[in-house]
Amino acid sequence: MTSETLTSDPTAADRGRSVLKHTLIIVFGVLMLYPLLWMLSSSFKPSETIFRETSLFPNQVIFDNYTEGWSSLAHPFQHYLFNSAVIAVLAIVGNLLTCSLAAYAFARVEFPLKKLWFALMLGTIMLPIHVLIVPQYVLFSKLGWINTILPLVVPKFLAHDAFFVFLMVQFIRSLPRELDEAARLDGCGHFRIYSRIVMPLCLPALATSAVFTFIWTWNDFFSQLIFLTDPDKYTVPVALRSFMDAQGQTSWGPLFAMSVVALVPIFGFFLAGQRYLTRGIATTGLK
Repeated sequence: MTSETLTSDPTAADRGRSVLKHTLIIVFGVLMLYPLLWMLSSSFKPSETIFRETSLFPNQVIFDNYTEGWSSLAHPFQHYLFNSAVIAVLAIVGNLLTCSLAAYAFARVEFPLKKLWFALMLGTIMLPIHVLIVPQYVLFSKLGWINTILPLVVPKFLAHDAFFVFLMVQFIRSLPRELDEAARLDGCGHFRIYSRIVMPLCLPALATSAVFTFIWTWNDFFSQLIFLTDPDKYTVPVALRSFMDAQGQTSWGPLFAMSVVALVPIFGFFLAGQRYLTRGIATTGLK
């Protein structure tokens, strides 16, 4: 086969573009993973060598950072993992229940000023948390909820996260209305249609909402720092902040070690829900 044939062969050209594309993807993937790999590597280095060694492979591998980080705070680190897990689970339950109810109402129920309320709901997505935190703090302070998990959990049971309402509205709108009409002929009302027909088909959207709710709640530092003042109620992000003392001195080794530990539930939750995310993209909720 001559060089002219290879040059003019569209299959060879497509193969070359595919190799180049995958090479670029791998390069960018490595660049994105580098901070994570550096943190993992640093968790096995002595604190005094973390910022002196540039290699991802430590010259001296130690495990003391994990044992020290696990027990160096006021409570063992599993205490803060448990606090974060409780808040995250309650947030997931609240978001899935109330956001799906609100989404069904916007997608399937006709009521006065529906488009206006939907537009106002979408408008709340553009409000940054720094604008809302002061009135929220005043309200929760008057209710006596400061230093409890209630400010972090109760809004989730009031369809507080408009992003997930919008996500589920778009998903429910993609479902054929013939399913609802057939259910009404069998005597089903809105609640039975919601619970027996719409929600089973919305499993990919619910899984997506659960995954993002868990990640955002688990990583939330600002709100938890504002509303939780008792060290006994600290969550993982606030506890990690405790590795830096008032003089600005930081125990970098234990900090990185516990940061790695804190990432494990996120990876586990994401991997557990990944197949539902893929199914939602591939099938848009219908088999």
